[in-house]
Amino acid sequence: MAAYLDHNASSPLKPAVKAAMGEALDLVGNPSSVHAHGRAVRRAVEEARTRVAALAGTAPERVLFTSSGTEANNLALRGFPDRRLLVSAVEHESVLAAAPEAERVPVRRDGVVDLTALEALLAAGDGRPPLVSLMLVNNETGVVQPVAEAAALVRARGGLLHTDAVQAAGRLPLDMDALGADLVTLSAHKIGGPAGAGALLVADGLDPAPVLRGGGQERRRRAGTENVVGLVGFGTAAALACEDAAATGRNALLTALRDALEERALAAVPQARVIGAGAARVGNTTCLALPGVPAQTQMMALDLAGVSVGTGAACSSGTVRASHVLSAMGEDAATAGSAVRVSLGWTTTAADVERFLDAWTAVARRLTPGAGRTDGAA
Repeated sequence: MAAYLDHNASSPLKPAVKAAMGEALDLVGNPSSVHAHGRAVRRAVEEARTRVAALAGTAPERVLFTSSGTEANNLALRGFPDRRLLVSAVEHESVLAAAPEAERVPVRRDGVVDLTALEALLAAGDGRPPLVSLMLVNNETGVVQPVAEAAALVRARGGLLHTDAVQAAGRLPLDMDALGADLVTLSAHKIGGPAGAGALLVADGLDPAPVLRGGGQERRRRAGTENVVGLVGFGTAAALACEDAAATGRNALLTALRDALEERALAAVPQARVIGAGAARVGNTTCLALPGVPAQTQMMALDLAGVSVGTGAACSSGTVRASHVLSAMGEDAATAGSAVRVSLGWTTTAADVERFLDAWTAVARRLTPGAGRTDGAA
């Protein structure tokens, strides 16, 4: 049985989500229609909205459904054209590409945003109110960003803060108001829901200019008939993520598996490094660098051994390239190009971790001079 350890790219569809989506396929009608069929479909959409809102501890009327986290990020960054844009240097490509003109906020060596630099950039404004985008959890390293602290700095300058919380949902407690965020991005397929469903949570009083026009859906902020089946799946996945967060047991188990993986990997291959290990991280993610062995070589060998992992370029049409995240953290090109991301999720077992360790250490022994054995001996 193959080991799937790429949950940060996309987590497998949960059985309860699949069942709920199957039932939703039988719904007939357009949620904008006023007849009985349309009203039934609308109820399904609004139930999903309530469930997604609960995942972020906020009100349903703040949830604006989109086709993806990428679309939500684009709406957040392009929806306020009169604002000065600042984004952290380790943001997801969907943020960086949505705002190519944005000023970059540097991060420290551990991958955490430099708040002193952010404060200085905010102080050197051009008169326009700022809009800052700072992800809550980095998709490559799992590093948790100080969003609440950044939001306080931004608010003091009359600005807005957007956080891409796609990798945080279900792994950290989410509370939009406690974070101080004005805009929050979520995505279904990172939490065991379907691809093709996302959301931008919008604070009261804000009205982002629509990117898609043509209809009155989503309070005229996002035209297009809602993806009802996908949204039902999103709502179900959100409800399950809330249950997991409340129980805490599953996340604790994943953290224990991740910690054991890192300890054994470093004992077996002392040349390896865990990127971001000095910062607070979510418990499901590790970024392992094996200097001298390109990430693509590692991924190919692991794939042949039946183990799926990722790099920082999962959204780049199947290509593998040096990570801009690791480069922003000050890693040299050799290290940035030698890192693979192992991300655990709801399907992960101890056997999956064992399979990864066996395959990865075999690669290291074969390609890295002086690498040890899986038992840690030289």
